[in-house]
Amino acid sequence: MNAKLILIAALIVITIFYAVSWVVMARKRHAAGTHGKNEPVMPGPLHAFIGFVTNFFDTLGIGSFATTTAMFRAWKLVPDEQIPGTLNVGHVLPTVIQAIIYTQIVEVEFKTLALMIAAACAGAWLGAGLVAGLPRRGVQIGMGTALFGAATIMLLQLVGAVPGGGTALALDGAKLAIGLGGNFVLGALMTLGIGLYAPCMILIAMLGMNPTAAFPIMMGSCAFLMPVGSLQFVRKNAYNLRAAIGLTVGGPLAVLIAAFIVESLPLFYVRWLVVVVVIYTGSMMLRAASSERKAALARAAGPSGR
Repeated sequence: MNAKLILIAALIVITIFYAVSWVVMARKRHAAGTHGKNEPVMPGPLHAFIGFVTNFFDTLGIGSFATTTAMFRAWKLVPDEQIPGTLNVGHVLPTVIQAIIYTQIVEVEFKTLALMIAAACAGAWLGAGLVAGLPRRGVQIGMGTALFGAATIMLLQLVGAVPGGGTALALDGAKLAIGLGGNFVLGALMTLGIGLYAPCMILIAMLGMNPTAAFPIMMGSCAFLMPVGSLQFVRKNAYNLRAAIGLTVGGPLAVLIAAFIVESLPLFYVRWLVVVVVIYTGSMMLRAASSERKAALARAAGPSGR
């Protein structure tokens, strides 16, 4: 059997295990009132719309985490401390579909692909355990900083300040070690809400690989690491159930349309718009964190501080 088919079969098994675990844990928490017995569970049209739009552009290489974060905050759909978990939980299925498509249509050495995926999964498992336990202000600071980092990477790509890549379809020796270390870090950062796609593209290019090889690597990495990391968020109830279901429902159709019907669009101005939105959202996150700190200091001072 083709090695990539084995990889895809493993991904499908992991995804089914993740989906069953998510449903079981979500039903238990909802029955216990942890999610709120009277709160709606099924997503509204807006939740599904966000899932469709963000995953459409995600499939074309823009990424979904920064844009989803911006929409969540603009419409006040998800509390800040639940955004990282909601992103990871809700975008699992669309990302798995992307990975299945691109690992088949884009050529890359299997060993490099498998090891890069494993490194990202290890980083995500460790990162999700930490992020899921962060307080609201910690998440705001982390996501605000991560969004500025994502905007910087996007700007570097737009102005052509990053390497264009080479022709290699595999990594060996020191380059493989650097690639694995880099993807481990990117997997950990992804659980904080910074998307893996753009920085992974830059990492692949800097290591001299063909830029198209980044697609199966980055999509495969996310497809495997997101179920792994998301179970941490689900187990700790550190996500918004309704919004996550909305992303899951709205995303798959968008992926199929973008991959097989649209394939490519002139996205230059869309990328600039995304940069502006990401910078604005990051600054709002950091501003909210500052307000949280001032409120905490005021509460600590109490009547004696007046």
